[in-house]
Amino acid sequence: MYFADEVRCREYVARHRWPNGPMCPTCGSNHVGFLEKQQRYQCGTRHAKRQFTVKVGTIFEDSPLPLSKWLPAIWLIASAKNGISSYELGKALDITQKTAWFMLHRIRFAMQDDDSPLSGKVEVDETFIGGKARFMHKNKRAENIKGTGGIGKMAVMGLLERHGPDSKASRVRTKVIANTRRTTLAPEVQAHVVVGSEVFTDALKSYDDLGTKYIHQVIDHAEEYVRGQVHTNGIENYWSLLKRAIRGTYVNVEPFHLFRYLDEESFRYNTRTDDDNMRFRHVVTRVEGRRLTYLDLTGKLKEP
Repeated sequence: MYFADEVRCREYVARHRWPNGPMCPTCGSNHVGFLEKQQRYQCGTRHAKRQFTVKVGTIFEDSPLPLSKWLPAIWLIASAKNGISSYELGKALDITQKTAWFMLHRIRFAMQDDDSPLSGKVEVDETFIGGKARFMHKNKRAENIKGTGGIGKMAVMGLLERHGPDSKASRVRTKVIANTRRTTLAPEVQAHVVVGSEVFTDALKSYDDLGTKYIHQVIDHAEEYVRGQVHTNGIENYWSLLKRAIRGTYVNVEPFHLFRYLDEESFRYNTRTDDDNMRFRHVVTRVEGRRLTYLDLTGKLKEP
């Protein structure tokens, strides 16, 4: 296996992190040498923390696991069509499930989108993620479900930029939202879509004000699903892929962590025209500057 050798792993990460040569994460200097005995780099400028490894300042920082575990983990999640569970990853890498769970969330952080604006023809829709009432225990259902529709579920908003003559494939952006009211949805569209673009939505009243800044076209699903170019079939297809991954692979996703699973599925969708090698490299080039500690991940304050 190519990444079974730790030196080869280090060189691979360094090559993609620093294409123009190693740089000191503390001062930014490229006057850096490599210490063979310590297997770490050293900055030529005298300052604190002169010595560093390729892990510093990345999702790998402070992890006791070698890169020969990290890189196969990135490959497995990036190449999996419907994701990979922490139990499956732990078994494949011979690590604990808890460690695999932490690794996967760090990798999902590296998969996070660059948040560049959408333009052209953009479909906007929302959905609800959560357990189905019929699968809940009677007592749990009575506690959580107190109405119809999305009660007891998490609202998720999606924006899909359709492919145009210059782009090969459409791309999607998703976000967990507090509700589907006008005061929530309209600002999200304005924050992510270039003014003047064509925006396609369903007949939800929360989108009524979009016509002031966009070419807003509506499809009423009570009457029809497609009217020429007016439809939301692209984003609805994405919802089916997202829910298939959650229900089939992850089974139960905590609301607190839902946005990380959205990052993973959005990355997989947006790079669907790439092969496994390209998706793997995409993730490796994004590891810098995205450190995630266990306390940040779990939302727990450090005990005194």
